Amino acid sequence: MKKEHKEMMKARARNIRLLLAYDGGNYHGFQRQTPPVMAVQNVLEEKLAVVFGDSIELAAAGRTDAGVHAYGQVVNFFTNGTIPTERIVRAVNSLLPPDIVLLEASEADREFSARHSARSKTYLYRVQQGEVPDPFTRRYAWYVRQSLDLAAMQTAMDGILGIHDFSSFRAAGGAPVSPVRTMYEASCVEKANGMLEFRFFGSGFLYHMVRNLVGTLVNVGLGRITPEHFQEILAAKDRQQASATAPPQGLYLCRVDYD
Repeated sequence: MKKEHKEMMKARARNIRLLLAYDGGNYHGFQRQTPPVMAVQNVLEEKLAVVFGDSIELAAAGRTDAGVHAYGQVVNFFTNGTIPTERIVRAVNSLLPPDIVLLEASEADREFSARHSARSKTYLYRVQQGEVPDPFTRRYAWYVRQSLDLAAMQTAMDGILGIHDFSSFRAAGGAPVSPVRTMYEASCVEKANGMLEFRFFGSGFLYHMVRNLVGTLVNVGLGRITPEHFQEILAAKDRQQASATAPPQGLYLCRVDYD
């Protein structure tokens, strides 16, 4: 967005902050696309424009990829629309398709940006283990037939806690930002029916970073990579050393934290 246009948008009366959840399976990611390709942002901006009687341009905490889901995506926008805050959730949900749901709406201060004000994010990645695939989780988890070594994967994950250069897990094509990030929590637990949940809580994440981490961690769980070799991959700062990117359907943006 050009600076002049951004200033014009910020001159509007209200800055609205929204919390939403969505099933990303039917969309080409969150970020606005050129029709007929459809993204979550296209749908949400269209419905918000009806409710607010205003053109809407969203800023988002995370630009989730095609097939990726969200429990806690945060967006904001400037508007002159006058609908009371307490009526926004019901009004917008009455227009949205069932795979996008608005959870909360609030007034934000003028300087709040869903993207730039974020201080940390939490992502979840699900892996479905089992001798045969589960047709009911195929859109929401990565199916791996073999049982994975949970202890080995957790040992590897312990090594990414703290401040690190995550270049080995950064895909090409992302924004030219520093690869140094702080990981506050990295864990993997087994749920019912062979479902594994990887959780990553960090200061920020690089392009495809979580999916690249999981792709490599699954190879640790399969015994193809040792936890020690995983640390060597991290230290190498070389994407070619890590494993293939895990598929998108297992990834969820869980939470975005602000000051």
